[in-house]
Amino acid sequence: MAASHSDALVLFGVTGDLAHKMIFPALYAMVKRGDLKVPVIGVALPNWSLERLQRRVTDSIKRSGGIDNKRAFQQLLSLFKYVSGDYKDPTTFAAIKTALDKARRPAHYLAIPPPLFETVIKELGAAKLAEHARVIVEKPFGRDLASAKELNEVARSVFPEDSIFRIDHYLGKEAIMNILYFRFANSFLEPIWNRSYIASVQITLSEDFGVEDRGPFYESAGCLRDVIENHLFQLVALLAMEPPSDRDFGAVHRQKANVFRAMRPLTRDDLVRGQYAGYRNEPGVARNSDVETFCALRLFIDSWRWAGVPWYLRSGKYLADTATEILVELKAPPQKLFADSAPQTGRTNYLRFRLSPNSAIALAARVKLAGKEFVGEQRELYLLEEQPGEEAPYERLLGDAMAGDGALFTREDAVEAAWAVVDPVLKTHHRVRPYKRHSWGPKEADTIIASDGGWHNPRPTEASG
Repeated sequence: MAASHSDALVLFGVTGDLAHKMIFPALYAMVKRGDLKVPVIGVALPNWSLERLQRRVTDSIKRSGGIDNKRAFQQLLSLFKYVSGDYKDPTTFAAIKTALDKARRPAHYLAIPPPLFETVIKELGAAKLAEHARVIVEKPFGRDLASAKELNEVARSVFPEDSIFRIDHYLGKEAIMNILYFRFANSFLEPIWNRSYIASVQITLSEDFGVEDRGPFYESAGCLRDVIENHLFQLVALLAMEPPSDRDFGAVHRQKANVFRAMRPLTRDDLVRGQYAGYRNEPGVARNSDVETFCALRLFIDSWRWAGVPWYLRSGKYLADTATEILVELKAPPQKLFADSAPQTGRTNYLRFRLSPNSAIALAARVKLAGKEFVGEQRELYLLEEQPGEEAPYERLLGDAMAGDGALFTREDAVEAAWAVVDPVLKTHHRVRPYKRHSWGPKEADTIIASDGGWHNPRPTEASG
């Protein structure tokens, strides 16, 4: 049976930065596409008027690309209502119920600091605003295994699992979705997609800027929690999962959860933590901070398909470039028929997924050079995949959540299994290593991947080769 569509959106944290930078532009795009026609009840503590909220929405749309459809823009403004109040005060939720009017299937979006998640969920239950409703929870979902379990228990005590949407905007990116499609829509990949042919897999998510105004948040999270445990683990799951039985999102979730359960828990020697020069001078950062702004780790998946294949994950702030790439390196041919078929330096054949800033897939293969000698060079077969008009992540994810489609969201068992992998090193780890801004991180990160040819550094400008 098709899920019923939410008949209202309750946006907690409507005056915050996330709403201003991401959510308002997504709602505007949804209105332009004809996908948003229900009331939007903004909730926050400041005692704003509706007119002030509408000015905030207007500023957001102008900054994100401008008002290119005045009719849709006016329609968006007309959808908004505003409720001011403390999230711990029951009268706030009584006011929300009044603002919902005849709406009976709202989607409650918690775009608020994580410490407030449990409070708001409990108050929604107490105010009887959870029946026939959905809740959309921003990441991070917990900060370790224990807190994730606690938050899951609270959420499940108020909402059924299929009404809980744990949002990770990374899963809404077109390039990420294409990994799943590319793997299982093509038959040529499956015979080699295993430990017999793949030597290693490495994933880099790099940013060429610092924490900016997010110093206090980073002090409480760090790179391991902020990026590795969610964004990069999701990429690993898509690359490593077994074929789902069908397109039902439940089948996909089960296979992804199986990957997390098969991951070997990390030890302190499996990761290198780094901190960029000057981080301790950022606003809101402790002068003796040991929080990592860079993390590199070696991971193993103890499954039939992947036993013995190392997975290398790396992410950080103030690195040399802003890009996300996956490099799947294949093993050399079993017989060295040609002298250079297994090069002494450089890589063997590989498959490369470039996810940002543009989207592409490349296959590196050796080809013979002209002449009598059987010598060659490695070249990339390169497919650029930019698609004009694609939906932005928040636009897609908000629309899916309100429609009850959980395909691009994470499930309770997967969340807890992923935390179980990193939980041993959240407190027991080596101290951070300093690194220069606009480098590729501390030199110690090279040691964990030295036996597999070193890190692949994404290029600033993308071209074949």
